[in-house]
Amino acid sequence: MKRTAAPHERGPKPPEPPMRLTAQVACDPNTDEDVLWTIAERAPELRMWLIANPSASAELLEYVAQRGGPGVARGFEVLFGAMDDRITA
Repeated sequence: MKRTAAPHERGPKPPEPPMRLTAQVACDPNTDEDVLWTIAERAPELRMWLIANPSASAELLEYVAQRGGPGVARGFEVLFGAMDDRITA
């Protein structure tokens, strides 16, 4: 399995203007990984939306969990609750 380098190791490139970083961009599975890392590093108010992105890597989610931000803890509660519901169903 290929390991994705942490942001400080690979230096994500910020999105080219005029892209606006929004909740929709953060949870879109087609958003480029560099853009997701830019959101994780520079937009704490959008980190909770990365949790809803099915394309978010484990490394990215770990970074988000460690950094926190508004709604992040609740976002992980919802994610893990949904996973528990699938297991017990």
